[in-house]
Amino acid sequence: MKRETAVRAGLMIALAAAIAALCIAFGRGEEQREYLRIHIRADSNEAAAQAVKYEVRDAVVEYLTPIVAECKTKEEAIAAVGGRLGEIGEVADRALRAHGYGYGARASLKKEEFPTRVYDSVTLEAGVYDALILELGSGKGDNWWCVVYPPLCFSGGNGNIVYKSKILEIIKNFFGD
Repeated sequence: MKRETAVRAGLMIALAAAIAALCIAFGRGEEQREYLRIHIRADSNEAAAQAVKYEVRDAVVEYLTPIVAECKTKEEAIAAVGGRLGEIGEVADRALRAHGYGYGARASLKKEEFPTRVYDSVTLEAGVYDALILELGSGKGDNWWCVVYPPLCFSGGNGNIVYKSKILEIIKNFFGD
């Protein structure tokens, strides 16, 4: 029985290593090129700074929704968003001021690493994505992220986000756990 457990554990480790290697080798493919993500970083982890982050999110989503709705490709979305970084920052600044905050917001477009995320039935694998980055104040607090294009977070989704480990799912399915 001990030998069987040791063999099973060894197989799990070997399987996990093989899957991890495959994910690294093939995980950054075409799919990431089709998404423009958004990342809003709060000023701090204080409750008030976290709450205003969601007020800013709502204002920015309201502003961007009609803009990205007209985009047919990610490149169009990047151009539309990139041409409005100043306005996006102003929308965020107005939301901050409306709630009594003196610090401002900075909007930029860049490539950024994201973990695997599930948005309803869409899974975005971990990897580097083009992203709209919005830093509130110091930008050192917990953050919120989603997808600008295609507009997954801009189309009335329920906001439920589920963390998922593909490797764990495969191992569990393999061993029937």
